[in-house]
Amino acid sequence: MESRRRRHGDLEHEILAALAAADAPLTPATVRERLDAGLAYNTVTTVLARLHGKGRVTRHPAGRAYAYQAVRDRAQVTAHQMRRLLDDDDTDRSAVLTRFVGSLTPEDEALLVTLLQRTEPDS
Repeated sequence: MESRRRRHGDLEHEILAALAAADAPLTPATVRERLDAGLAYNTVTTVLARLHGKGRVTRHPAGRAYAYQAVRDRAQVTAHQMRRLLDDDDTDRSAVLTRFVGSLTPEDEALLVTLLQRTEPDS
């Protein structure tokens, strides 16, 4: 089989597509078989670990490995990315949150206030 050079991000997209098409979580070995048996197992596991870090996939123990599943809820992925940004040591949390709130529509700002009031502990 002729090998071709993938563009940046292509393998991530291929792996996500394979996971999304699956009826159940897949191990790295199964992902590798479905895409290209010529791929190195370590390459697949590295990409899956990165996707997990980005919140794009979930993983569950499966023997000595993990089985991965694509996250289908875009809101969950976005919330994970926002959380990672806020947790970054180099992030000025106040500046990020101020800019975020400043970019909201009045309707979204009202919704955010309502959500925050619901999660505040009773005084």
